Amino acid sequence: MASKLSRTSTYTLNSGSKIPVIGLGVFKASESEASSAVEEAIKSGYRHVDTAVYYENQSAVAKAVLKTGVPRDQLFFTTKVHPTAISYEGAKDQVAKTLQEIGGVKYIDLMLIHAPYGGREKRLGAWKALTEAVEEGKIRSIGVSNYGVDHLNELEEYIQETDAKLGKGKGGVLSINQIELHPWLQRRDIIDWCKERGVLVQAWAPLAQSARWGDPLLKSIVQRTGKSEAQILLRWSLQKGFNPLPKSVTPARIKQNLDVFDFDLTDKEMAELETDEYDVHGWE
Repeated sequence: MASKLSRTSTYTLNSGSKIPVIGLGVFKASESEASSAVEEAIKSGYRHVDTAVYYENQSAVAKAVLKTGVPRDQLFFTTKVHPTAISYEGAKDQVAKTLQEIGGVKYIDLMLIHAPYGGREKRLGAWKALTEAVEEGKIRSIGVSNYGVDHLNELEEYIQETDAKLGKGKGGVLSINQIELHPWLQRRDIIDWCKERGVLVQAWAPLAQSARWGDPLLKSIVQRTGKSEAQILLRWSLQKGFNPLPKSVTPARIKQNLDVFDFDLTDKEMAELETDEYDVHGWE
């Protein structure tokens, strides 16, 4: 499947919406850096940008998206509910403020609960608020980020119970779980849970924050393909069926990270990249 992908390929979410197979991440980028990176990325062929209220560059990203002149229906804009706003009222307010802040972007393609904070009642309250925003046409798809299996089971139970009481779809449709994911942090229990339910797994820090450059597992693949470590890790993610979100503010690297559709990792190489390490670089 992955060998047939191109930079214009998309995955179909449980919501029915289509999402580009690679997106640009802008975590830790200043407003000016994020703006420049987004413009460069869209010029290079990216059509998906992943930001968050927590990143404090959401407005700059939206303005950069609009500045490119690419038709809105060809772009995919993702943001997230701030970790401190995870509750029904908090998420509802966040949606309203985000729509005001992103102006001409008009609607949110995907909004995630950034992390499973606040306890069961607040998590499910935030989910309810996002579900209502979908019904109101403010958001196209919803999902979660940094959710483990226990959190996912909690949400699934709520969705099933709500659907049973109010009708199918009233509990919301889970489309995405965005987690840190790379060969040295494989999260197989979460991946299995999501695959069984058709939930797309997005990989943040798919490049392991550049901490594994020169790793012996990558060396022979670099020599065979002539590709960079970053390109190999992104190719691994795509061949796994994930949705990687590489972050860079460097024009050359932004372009290079999209140049991953002209080669394949062999079955042997994919097997060699199966590790049991638990190398966490971010949220745990």
